[in-house]
Amino acid sequence: MDKLRALLQRTVRQYMGADQFGNKYYYVPEQKTWTGQKTRAKRIIESVNKKEFEYELGHIPTEWEAWIRGKRKDPPTIEEILRNEKLREDVKTKANEVAEKEQMQQSQENKDGDLIPPQKTQIKGHASASLFGRQKPSEEPASTGNTFQPGSWSPTQKK
Repeated sequence: MDKLRALLQRTVRQYMGADQFGNKYYYVPEQKTWTGQKTRAKRIIESVNKKEFEYELGHIPTEWEAWIRGKRKDPPTIEEILRNEKLREDVKTKANEVAEKEQMQQSQENKDGDLIPPQKTQIKGHASASLFGRQKPSEEPASTGNTFQPGSWSPTQKK
């Protein structure tokens, strides 16, 4: 049945390349089917692992995944993939070196006793608060809660 469908649809796939894992990538251009319907262009991967549950993150190189999703126009070359893979490995090794260096510095500071314990921050208040910048609040109450009468307030006139 699949062979019959393939004959009727006459899909023309263009081989675009393969990656280091053995996955093959194809481009199917926009075309008309035998019924007159237009099919849009597709980018297809023929995976080494035919079963979806065997797929794991990293089985498709990032560059090919970007091409499949239409994020890049041209398919990547093997040289580009290998160069980017080497760059990623360099970044990983440099990150590990920096992490080890920081860990060594922290352990050295702990041994020397020169480590300054973290201090608590003082909450001074917000700049729009009436007490901002003052050392202590005034002794006079700012509220008129005990003497307030409804309707007794009137706004002061601007000068």
